[in-house]
Amino acid sequence: MQEWGRGWQQKQEGLIQWTGGPRKHLKHQNRQKYGLCVIFLSCTMMPNFKELIHFEVSIGHYGNKMDLNYKPLVSSTPYSPVIYDGNIYHYVPWYNTKPVVAVTSNWEDVSFRMNCLNLLHFTRDRLKANLDTLKSTRNPKDPALLYQWEKLLRELAEDCKRPLPCMTYQPKATSLDRKRWQLRSLLLQELAQKAKQAKPKDMVATAEDWLYRLNTVLPEPQMGLPDVMIWLVAKEQRVAYAQVPAHSVLFSPAGALHSGRLCGKIQTLFLQYPEGEGQKDVLPAHLRVCMWLGNVTDSKDLQLLRQGDTAVYAEMYENQAKYKDQWGQQGLYHCPNFSDVMGNKTLPMTDFQPPLGWHWQDSWTVEPQRRLLLDIDINKSQVLEEVYENQGRDTRGAWGPAAIPNTDVNGQPMEARENVKCPQGWHFKKDWVVELNHAVDSKGWEYGVGIPPSGLPQVWSPVEKTYHSCRRRRWARVRFRNHGELSHEQETLSFLQLGLAKGEEEGWEYDTFGSKFHLNPQPQSRFRRRCWRRRLAPNKDKGIAPIFLLEGSLAMDLKYHAGKEEDSKTWPWGLDRQFRDPQRQDTRPPNLPFIYCTFNKPHYYQLFCYIYQARNLVSNQILTFQGPFIRVVFLNHSQCTQTLRSSAGPTWAQTLIFQHLLLYENPQDTKESPPLVVLELWQRDFWGKESLWGRSVWPPMVWLDLQDRILPPMRWHPLVKELGKEEGEILASCELILQTEKLGEKQLPILSVPWKNGAYTLPKSIQPTIKRMAIEILAWGLRNMKKASSPQLLVEFGEESLRTEPIRDFQTNPNFPESESVLVLTVLMPTEEAYALPLVVKVVDNWAFGQQTVTGQANIDFLQPYFCDPWAQDYMHPKLPTLSEKKHQDFLGYLYRKFWFKSSKAEDEYEHEVDWWSKLFWATDEHKSLKYKYKDYHTLKVYECELEAVPAFQGLQDFCQTFKLYQEQPKLDSPVVGEFKGLFRIYPFPENPEAPKPPLQFLVWPEREDFPQPCLVRVYMVRAINLQPQDYNGLCDPYVILKLGKTELGNRDMYQPNTLDPIFGMMFELTCNIPLEKDLEIQLYDFDLFSPDDKIGTTVIDLENRLLSGFGAHCGLSKSYCQSGPFRWRDQMPPSYLLERYAKRKGLPPPLFSPEEDAVFYNGKKFKLQSFEPKTPTVHGLGPKKERLALYLLHTQGLVPEHVETRTLYSHSQPGIDQGKVQMWVDIFPKKLGPPGPQVNINPRKPKRKASEHSGHRYELRCIIWKTANVDLVDDNLSREKTSDIYIKGWLYGLEKDMQKTDIHYHSLTGEADFNWRFIFTMDYLAAERTCVQSQKDYIWSLDATSMKFPARLIIQVWDNDIFSPDDFLGVLELDLSDMPLPARHAKQCSIRMMDADPKWPYFIQYKHFSLFKKKTVTGWWPCQVLDGGKWRLSGKVKMSLEILSEKEALIKPAGRGQSEPNQYPTLHPPLRTNTSFTWLRSPVQNFCYIFWKRYRFKLIAFMVISIIALMLFNFIYSAPHYLAMSWIKPQLQLYPPIKIFNIINSLNTSNASSSILPTQDPNLKPTIDHEWKLHPGPTNHLSDIFPELPAPGD
Repeated sequence: MQEWGRGWQQKQEGLIQWTGGPRKHLKHQNRQKYGLCVIFLSCTMMPNFKELIHFEVSIGHYGNKMDLNYKPLVSSTPYSPVIYDGNIYHYVPWYNTKPVVAVTSNWEDVSFRMNCLNLLHFTRDRLKANLDTLKSTRNPKDPALLYQWEKLLRELAEDCKRPLPCMTYQPKATSLDRKRWQLRSLLLQELAQKAKQAKPKDMVATAEDWLYRLNTVLPEPQMGLPDVMIWLVAKEQRVAYAQVPAHSVLFSPAGALHSGRLCGKIQTLFLQYPEGEGQKDVLPAHLRVCMWLGNVTDSKDLQLLRQGDTAVYAEMYENQAKYKDQWGQQGLYHCPNFSDVMGNKTLPMTDFQPPLGWHWQDSWTVEPQRRLLLDIDINKSQVLEEVYENQGRDTRGAWGPAAIPNTDVNGQPMEARENVKCPQGWHFKKDWVVELNHAVDSKGWEYGVGIPPSGLPQVWSPVEKTYHSCRRRRWARVRFRNHGELSHEQETLSFLQLGLAKGEEEGWEYDTFGSKFHLNPQPQSRFRRRCWRRRLAPNKDKGIAPIFLLEGSLAMDLKYHAGKEEDSKTWPWGLDRQFRDPQRQDTRPPNLPFIYCTFNKPHYYQLFCYIYQARNLVSNQILTFQGPFIRVVFLNHSQCTQTLRSSAGPTWAQTLIFQHLLLYENPQDTKESPPLVVLELWQRDFWGKESLWGRSVWPPMVWLDLQDRILPPMRWHPLVKELGKEEGEILASCELILQTEKLGEKQLPILSVPWKNGAYTLPKSIQPTIKRMAIEILAWGLRNMKKASSPQLLVEFGEESLRTEPIRDFQTNPNFPESESVLVLTVLMPTEEAYALPLVVKVVDNWAFGQQTVTGQANIDFLQPYFCDPWAQDYMHPKLPTLSEKKHQDFLGYLYRKFWFKSSKAEDEYEHEVDWWSKLFWATDEHKSLKYKYKDYHTLKVYECELEAVPAFQGLQDFCQTFKLYQEQPKLDSPVVGEFKGLFRIYPFPENPEAPKPPLQFLVWPEREDFPQPCLVRVYMVRAINLQPQDYNGLCDPYVILKLGKTELGNRDMYQPNTLDPIFGMMFELTCNIPLEKDLEIQLYDFDLFSPDDKIGTTVIDLENRLLSGFGAHCGLSKSYCQSGPFRWRDQMPPSYLLERYAKRKGLPPPLFSPEEDAVFYNGKKFKLQSFEPKTPTVHGLGPKKERLALYLLHTQGLVPEHVETRTLYSHSQPGIDQGKVQMWVDIFPKKLGPPGPQVNINPRKPKRKASEHSGHRYELRCIIWKTANVDLVDDNLSREKTSDIYIKGWLYGLEKDMQKTDIHYHSLTGEADFNWRFIFTMDYLAAERTCVQSQKDYIWSLDATSMKFPARLIIQVWDNDIFSPDDFLGVLELDLSDMPLPARHAKQCSIRMMDADPKWPYFIQYKHFSLFKKKTVTGWWPCQVLDGGKWRLSGKVKMSLEILSEKEALIKPAGRGQSEPNQYPTLHPPLRTNTSFTWLRSPVQNFCYIFWKRYRFKLIAFMVISIIALMLFNFIYSAPHYLAMSWIKPQLQLYPPIKIFNIINSLNTSNASSSILPTQDPNLKPTIDHEWKLHPGPTNHLSDIFPELPAPGD
């Protein structure tokens, strides 16, 4: 061994040196060591493997024993046999000794990535579990539904709020990791927000959408860790496997949520065969394991199970052969003296060395492996033994004993039958007999020719020939097991636990002719062996789990091998094969230790399995389920229920009890992860052959203490067939009860299960309550069964069924005969809704020679809507409508056709101001519709969905429902093969046969003879909305195709170009025969010139449902009854006859009209017309009062009104995706009721080009720009004066190409400008919609012009002309020609408030609006405005004249644009404009004064005001003292003439001071001596007071 190691080391070193040094180590320097530990707890449900089997665990290449580039690891379990379980399966007898494997590997550290993934999986798993519970609640009114919905939202919000590990600062994270982390975080935030805002509406669909979105972000492209593979190996061949994702068992130190959901937990694995191998419906194995994967540094305190001791052993076998009656090494031939269990590899005892970290605990001891000595038939009650007697011809041709006289069927030697003894515990009832029941002669011989080297014939013949050289015959007998006190499992367990008996001290195991080994020697034994074992113990604690140190072979130099592990496994594949030692595979020693987890004490359990019934088993078969029974498998135990008779819904109502179940594991581990219960549904045919139908697997409810025990409620579990296909369900539940010491003191659970007819039945507390019910079936007919010839209906409920007679003339009348239309099926039905079986409807087709096949079936799972009270007084029987005209209606119909239609046609010859499109726009408010005072009399209803989807109309299936038929159980993509039209009623049926039977809920109608019914169908296609684009320009060219039966209408040339919202305005008229032609298919196609047309979408309308519905869906009720005008009555019959038909259908007496009182007596009440019409309407064309009153009553009955429905289009290429919507309605007129009503004209509104057209006009708008005022000035001239060079632009909205503008008014200093300029615009105007229409091609290469609608709006803009810079925008005026404000007469009256649609304070100022199309011409001032600082302000005023002319009027009164010829109507002269270019040079003073005043007028005015105020103030200050003095003293003076006073003063003053007194006298002043002054009379003493020296006056 050491020489082999040194040679392998030299080869490795040479290879590394040749490849350029150990550079490969750089790739793995960041890797970490991971440890994988797997404990195998049980392996059951296995087929019969003849050879020993074992399991191998690998992760990547690590643990793969076939890959010699990696270090050998303890990756496989010990060899074990498979034991029969007493029923049909086998199991591995591990019992208290559980094998353990430990695999170490090196991988990059991706824990940050796995933590994030496990958190997402935890969120997804909780959401899926809650969603499954939500789906299981079938009744939408169940109060538990809302609680479960709230629980789902609460847990989802809680999980989504938990942050994912941040990748932003993770050094090992890649860019993809960070992007995916952002995506996942945003999704969790969005889901948390939606969970808070979600409402209890469409709960399942909403949760499924959330689950789908979570599943889209779950896949991890950078997994980093490969999946764990568990292989089942038999005959050294890998037979089956199980694959476990590594992240699900990965341990994380961050916590349990970041670890895998199965890390350290017991899980169940169903092994599967590789593709193309294995038997059908056979499981390779049902495995229970406990797994742990993680960094070895985190495995120090690793303990996967709460109970069990780990032991590690080295094993080897000593082999001896019997040679000359002596046991020894002679005679072993190719078998070594010391080998493995298979005897292939040499294992010398002296070469074993303990691995690093381990040491020998004791010495080698002999210990027989009793699991290898078990009899595989130990659990069988009887065994068939056989021995073949062989003979050959001698040279004389006589038969004699062969060289090997006794063999098995394969030619292997056996003991002679006389020497075969009966084993202990068995007995024989009969001796050996020759088997004659196959191809043999009368004595049991079969003959053949021996072929070397084996000498066995390939073919055996029952007839002897002369050339035959050998013959054989089969001897057989049956041995039976003795009935002992111990069960089969206890016998097996006692055998495994036995020690060495007397005579077995040496531990030898003996073999006879290659058969199974036994502890007791036989005389014919030629080979023996014994097992040597030596236990290993770990050294001191090294910080990791000791089992992860068991690396490499026990006989190799582990230190050397560990140092070279990376070198050996990084070889290139080509070089590896080139330099590999050719003997390496053979020389690699398999002496690896084995790890066991041993349990000292078992725990006993009881399993109660409650099975009630199965449903939905047979889909496309006429025969019911044959001989059904249930086989329950739990670990290595199984039981079967009673076999029932053939039934479509077998009901067992049985309890299967498993007692004393043995489990070697802690009860808490069992409670957390219990073993799964497998329920298998089998059927046994008439010949006793059993076949598996399907399996259902789920965990039982575990009770460790009976104090809290509650019987588990039964639930429906799906039955899964091969390839995961679900077919059927089973109602059952299971519970696992721990047997404790207290269990014996209390009442045993088994005592609560009743016993009846040799079997345990269900406890009463969980057994469904059964009640006799009657299912009444209305079988109306079958539809769209293309391949049916003579079908009949088969109704099944549980074990009960009912058939109708076949429809003989199915191709001409697909309805059931009148005698077979109403059926009653009496059944036993559970009162609990959750336990109810589905009602299965099958269509059986009858062919020639009595052959019958199921062509379709429908399952009605939810039966609650069909329950009713048969004794209810207000119950109304569904009735057929009257679809044939009575005889007394012939004359009325003649008058109706003779006069009504003729007068109506005459009325249509004049032009109406409203049409049908007005009604549509009144209902939708899409356009500013014309104000029509009678529009309340002509309204219609626009439904935003299909008419069948309106809740008030019950899907138009009030008479009978439509059930889709499938060839199998309906799946998402199952094709529909037909339809069944019918209805059901379910009600209690009396148990007492003498009690009165409830009345029938369905009646037999004589009106069935009206079917098939020829009808006239009118399809009104209004428009389509939001169609899916089909062309490269993002648009499509849709057109309509209608299909009804074999009729197809539509013209691809009538397509609407370049639009996603086409307006069709088309009416199609078809004739059909209902129900033979009932499905109206409306298809929208996209027109393509060269390639085939693309189908946009399709919608289908069931015309039969509309005709049969009691809501009058065949023709909607108009709002008013008009005999003329644009809104005429369009039904076949007048309202009075419709009311009479409705009363008859409801079982009411016919209405009685009273023309004198304008009243009607209906349904026990009297209705007067005055209550509906307080005032007599003045609407033109209203019908008589009787019809109006009947129509008012019909509108109160909830019938379908005149409407437009919106139907969604779908495409087969994109199922379930909305392709757009189409608005339309359908009128159906049965021909037996008379002629149809008048057609409705829904042609699209188009501009009129001829006088005969009345839907629109071509107009000419003439706009004369007279002048402007107060326009903003934006330029500065040389004198720094504000000016503007004003001109006007104008165009119609949508016709920007026809923009016109005036000449330029230069140098406006005041904002005023004169133009006298005419604009002329031509437009196609739709008066009804107040819009203009224009058709133009988008591109030169476009085939068709695109039609556009836009408002009739005139746009006037004021601009300032600039030479070197862009023109300045000064203001805009927009006028809606159909609703424009009246202009102002003068510029001063023009304000921006004129343009306000809703004027503010004062509210009483309301500017009048008018339509130019009615007023024709108008002149005045309008304001221009500009957006300044986010607000509109006045920027100028424009005086215009607007005139609208029709095309004919424009030709009579021609006029030219601008001031060109013909310049008339009116004649426009060039405006008189002053030339202001050089005026400042002609009168500079005047211009200076003007400029000075213009620029400084406010300062001048302020200066003058201040000067006046200052002068007045000065005058006041100057005169105030004198005035005050005079007012205080108040002198009374009588003055003389001034000369006298002058002289007196001069005389008193001798000096010539007189010159100084009047220095400024005028020389012309004349003396006043001759004049006398008139003094004021009064006392004179005042003067003396002032002048005392003057003499008295008298002097």
